[in-house]
Amino acid sequence: MGELNWNSWTLREKVGQLFVFGFHGYEPTGEITSLIEKYGIGGTIYFGRNVRDAEQVHQLSSSLKQIAAHAGRPNVLVAIDQEGGMVARIVDGVTLMPGNMAMGATGSAEGAGETARVCGEELRLLGVTMNYAPCLDVNNNPDNPVINVRSYGDRPQVVGELGKAALLGYQVSKVAATVKHFPGHGDTSVDSHHDLPVLPHDRERLDAIELAPFRAAIAAGTAAIMTAHVCLPALDPSGKPSTLSQPVLTGLLREELGYKGVIVTDCLEMDAIDKFYGPEKGAVLALQAGADMVLVSHTYEKQVAALEAVVAAVENGELSEERINESLARVMQLKMDYEVEAPLASWEKAAQLIGTTSNKAVARKWSEASATLVKNEGSLLPLRREARTLVLWPDIKPVSVADEMLSGDGTLGDYLKARLGQVEERLMSGNDPLAGLDAFKQIVVVTYDATKHPIEREIAEQVIALAGDRTVAVSVRNPLDLKVYPDVKAYLAVYECRPLALESAAKVLTGELAPTGQLPLELSSQYPFGWSETL
Repeated sequence: MGELNWNSWTLREKVGQLFVFGFHGYEPTGEITSLIEKYGIGGTIYFGRNVRDAEQVHQLSSSLKQIAAHAGRPNVLVAIDQEGGMVARIVDGVTLMPGNMAMGATGSAEGAGETARVCGEELRLLGVTMNYAPCLDVNNNPDNPVINVRSYGDRPQVVGELGKAALLGYQVSKVAATVKHFPGHGDTSVDSHHDLPVLPHDRERLDAIELAPFRAAIAAGTAAIMTAHVCLPALDPSGKPSTLSQPVLTGLLREELGYKGVIVTDCLEMDAIDKFYGPEKGAVLALQAGADMVLVSHTYEKQVAALEAVVAAVENGELSEERINESLARVMQLKMDYEVEAPLASWEKAAQLIGTTSNKAVARKWSEASATLVKNEGSLLPLRREARTLVLWPDIKPVSVADEMLSGDGTLGDYLKARLGQVEERLMSGNDPLAGLDAFKQIVVVTYDATKHPIEREIAEQVIALAGDRTVAVSVRNPLDLKVYPDVKAYLAVYECRPLALESAAKVLTGELAPTGQLPLELSSQYPFGWSETL
């Protein structure tokens, strides 16, 4: 990008570089084009609404960079949440890596680093140079509605070790890692997308658990840290969420922990901010607190209002231009370190390096290594090749995960059919009668998150009551599902409902693959952290 002299920029141009805005569509809209041309915004973020496949993302990134270049603006930094597993914006045409909890089950820092490196290399070829990953939240609250399998597990040391390896993997591929959600969102029972969580722990506890992985990430040189919309009274008794808290962002993160990189806010349109402050006031408070980049993901009117509110705050003395310049210097340095010059390499060249056989082999290797056999009473596994087998999916609409998996390629039933003689697969709602179970010698019940969806619990319990002596359960997201139906005799956890994980599950169920994954969190005293069974 070359060195830019931003001292000659107008206040509005400086402020524009401190914002990351989302938009709707597979191509640049008039709104995002206007934000780049008029304000010279610092970056944009892709969601699923912006992604059709890898080739289309490459074209979109190219278009955005061309818009900035033609307007005489600095390159637009392109960010994404490509965490892996169940949280991935780009799925088609790329190598989708296992998510954090799957990697936690492998216990391998090498694996966390390798999967992040490959993911980063492919993202960069698509013009994406800032990944809002990895999550360093310690998932020690079973009721957490938002983190769950996005965490490596419930042990701070493991989260820190694997998170450090992942961020270095991204950054060696020249993608800026953004560890999140500081100072910790793992022990909340409220989703900050919908309300304002409060974490009541004292400082000693926060140091021991929540902050430990972030210390490791700072020491490793993470390019960016994303804030959490979580109140921590022990750090800031004012009631402000960490995103807007000067004691948290400046006092703790900058001064005490010595962090010198970019601080990015989580989206200010999440209800934890939008409901109580609004993006306009939130943007001003976040920058006052010490944030460098403000994320407003969805609404054009709120994006413009937030940016103009910051300009007005500087003009009326509420926010100093020196504070703006400090953040601007960090943002521009980040761009110099990681941004891709326009134009991108051609799609023909990029396509040869994305979704390659070797990259897919990396994903498969670590997916298989994560599969965790927790129970196998009565030696129900491996499944017998010639026995008639039923695979049952509870229909958990409106989540529709099972429906999606059964309507496409690569269901668990598909992978079992390739390995067993007779396999039938059914999607069941709560009103469907559990008829005809006697016709099957082996039954596999699939659950996604039975702790949150009663239909999954009800169907699992009914099947176990009627045919428990021949029923195996497979959790395809939340390993805590075993606590919901503890009487099942055999239980396998694979942490995500993606084809690669389902294929890994089928390999274990049929004895083709020896399970090596270990529980990355404690299910109970009977099934502690690190627990596993063998076939």
